[in-house]
This record gives sequence, C-alpha cells and structure tokens, in this order.
Amino acid sequence: MRDGMLLFNDRGEVALANDVVRELFGAQPGDVAGLARRLVDLLPAAALGQARESGCWSGSLPLGARAVIVHLYHHEHQGEHACLALFRHIDDQEDYENELQRRHAELRQAYLRLNGAQEKLLQSEKMASIGQLAAGVAHEINNPIGYVHSNLGSLQEYLRSLFTVIEAYERALRAPDPKALIPEIDDIRDRLDIDFISRDLPQLMAESREGIERVTRIVRDLKDFSYSGRDESWKLADLHAGLESTINIIWNELKYKVTLERRYGELPMVECLPSELNQVYMNMLLNAGHAIADRGHIVVSTGVDGDEVWIEFQDNGSGISPELRQRIFDPFFTTKPVGSGTGLGLSISYGIVNKHHGRIDLDSTVGEGSRFRIVLPIRQPKG
Repeated sequence: MRDGMLLFNDRGEVALANDVVRELFGAQPGDVAGLARRLVDLLPAAALGQARESGCWSGSLPLGARAVIVHLYHHEHQGEHACLALFRHIDDQEDYENELQRRHAELRQAYLRLNGAQEKLLQSEKMASIGQLAAGVAHEINNPIGYVHSNLGSLQEYLRSLFTVIEAYERALRAPDPKALIPEIDDIRDRLDIDFISRDLPQLMAESREGIERVTRIVRDLKDFSYSGRDESWKLADLHAGLESTINIIWNELKYKVTLERRYGELPMVECLPSELNQVYMNMLLNAGHAIADRGHIVVSTGVDGDEVWIEFQDNGSGISPELRQRIFDPFFTTKPVGSGTGLGLSISYGIVNKHHGRIDLDSTVGEGSRFRIVLPIRQPKG
C-alpha cells in the first residue's frame, strides 16, 4: 500500500502497522508498540472523541519534515474499541492546497449548518415566547375591542335619535307654519336628550379611535417582534422605540405585580438588528418579572458612555446567588420550575449581544435584586 495503516485498540495495543507507518514514525520493524500512543499525542484533543461519536475524523498532521493527511476510523464490537488510522503523504504544494481547500469546504458546510441551527433556535425561542404571551396579548386586544363594540352600540342609538330630530326639522320646513312645530321639536330633543348626545358623541368617537389605535399598535408591535430576521440587515435604529414596542407586547405579563419606571437618556441611532434586540429586551423584562414573587419594581434605564450605549434592567426580586451567576448564560440552564422555562432565553440573549460586539454585565445580590446592563457599540466595527 502507498498509504500508511495503523490498527490499534483503546488500550494502545497495536494490531497492525505497515512499512509506511513505521517509516513515517521512524520505527524499527519490531518496534511498533508505542506507535498508537505517539499518534494519539499528535492528534488534536477532540479527534478521538469525534471519531468515537461519528465514526471518523480527518485532518493533517506534521510528521518530521512532511505533512500527512490522517483519516481515523473508529469501530466498536462487543465492548471492544478499535481505531484504524490511514496516512497519506502530501507530496507537493498542489496536493497540500487541494487538501486545505477540501477541509475549508467541510468547515464552511459545518459553519452554515451551525448558523442555520442557531437561526432556527432563535426563531423557535422567539415564537415560543410569543406563544407564552398570546393569552396576555389577546387580553390586551380584547379590552379596547370590547369598549369599541360597546361604543358602536351607543353610536347606533345616538344616530337613531339624531335622525329622529332631523326628520322633525324636515317636517317643520315643509309645514305651512314651521313655528307651530317648534314645541314638538323641543319635546323630541328633551325626550331623546340631544344635548347629552352632542356632548357625549365626540368623547365616544375619541375613545373608539383610541381603542382601534391601541389594537393597531399591539398588532404592529407583535408583527415586528415576530419577524424572523432572515432578510433583516444591519440598520440604524431607535432603541427606545424597540423597548416601548416590547413593553407594549409583554405588559399584560407584568402589570399586575410590577411597577415599571423608565429612566431614558438621550440615545443616538444605533447600528443593530432591531428585532433581535427586541428579543433580548423581552427576555430581560420577563426574567425580571419572574424574579419578583408578589409585588415589585423594575427600572429600565438607558444612557451613552463614549462610543457605546447601554440599556439596563434592574429589579428588586430574589437575586441570583454567586454559584448560579456562572451558569445563567448556559443553554438550557434555568432556575424556574420544570415546565415553566426552556433555559434558552439568557443564552440566546447572550449570543445576540455578542453578535452585536457587545456584552452583558450582571450585578446581583440575593434577596435584594439583580441588574443586567447590556452594552452595545453605537457603530459596528468594520471588517
């Protein structure tokens, strides 16, 4: 064979080492016992683990003055583990470049798969959050729709009364003596309380318009929040608008036990992915609300520090112990009861902020509350 071949078990015992392998390692014909250990020492730390998990690993290794391509295959049978390593010389620069291109293509495919999985995970968590909030959003929409519906009923009665008065005036205009019908018209006006209708009608219309605008705003905010972001590009955005949009969506989850205070500073337009930052705001606000048992206070603050902006969420809830602070950004880690949290919110938030070349600072005291500060660059670094 032109390729080197080394067969060994998980105890490092060599079953087969051909002449090419012995030449590569500079071993004598009878001296093959340590070849497996020498190979394992040269391999990257994750190579054997990947071979065990997926069945194979491939990469390049320097052996002496030459580089070789190594294909490592793993096999398990009846509790016994064995590895077959195949070695191929890279004879010239062209072979080496071809191998590098092949490995680059493999890495690119792996990156694309990972990136796609991350996007799906982000969207899945975002939609799961919206599903969790659906009842609250429905309640927020149902209230204005309810009084708009009631106002329309009143408006129908008002219009019937107004048309009755108009008909009375029309009869008076057609009568030989219109003044004779004035007492009748006054009686109709008093009976239908036209004076009250004239005062109440503008207020009724204003309330109805406000209710419809409230529904429109909630639907628009929900649409913006649920936007997948697949085609979203980096843009200059008003972070306060995103905060208000998110608060508008989740307020039903907070309003019964939380007083919310806004301490907004003057912020410039920030280069960002707005809908992804909305996801971060929602996670921070909901976590702050969940940390408050009965009644509590949340303060949302913003400000500028040099070429960075910051958004801070502070609550007076239960706080986070020092040992848990090291794990709160780990995927699937949650302190909430089983079934009430995925453990992805802070992990995804951390990834989004990191994608924006920012950071999340945490200051927390058990029994006093927590403060999460998101720090973002005003402009994304070039390149």
